[in-house]
Amino acid sequence: MADEAPDYFQPEGGMVLTHLLIVRDVNRSREFYRGVLGATVVRERNPAVLRLHNSYIVLNDEGGPTDDKPTVRAQAPADANTLSGAINIRVTDVHAVYEQWRARGGEFLTEPKDHAAEIRCYLRDPDGYLIEVGQATGILAEQGRAAGPGDLGRAAA
Repeated sequence: MADEAPDYFQPEGGMVLTHLLIVRDVNRSREFYRGVLGATVVRERNPAVLRLHNSYIVLNDEGGPTDDKPTVRAQAPADANTLSGAINIRVTDVHAVYEQWRARGGEFLTEPKDHAAEIRCYLRDPDGYLIEVGQATGILAEQGRAAGPGDLGRAAA
């Protein structure tokens, strides 16, 4: 699988899936995703577009209805403790990503926790969006697949 995202503005296959987040401060959020998660800024704002490995995150301001969505108001989460959606990032070494993003200023809810099928942990972006960082472990065995490079040596640790 390619680690590079398709062209955001003219996707080769005719389509690209992105994740839109409505945020209170585009500059602050853009810097979080760039500085902590290591995303590449493709467009600064209106909307901000960031490439994160093989996908894109789009950040836009809160605001009232527009002509193409006349009854919809764009608003960042009102309550960071009520989950209605999350960004889910799958990695091959959750412990390494946890340490790297913590060193960059990411504030995790807990350290990575082993749940048999996977090891996972969560952090929030500046608007309270929940980001799950997970590594498949037991689920790979259920599927008859070998563990990835990040799994080697972890069982003994």
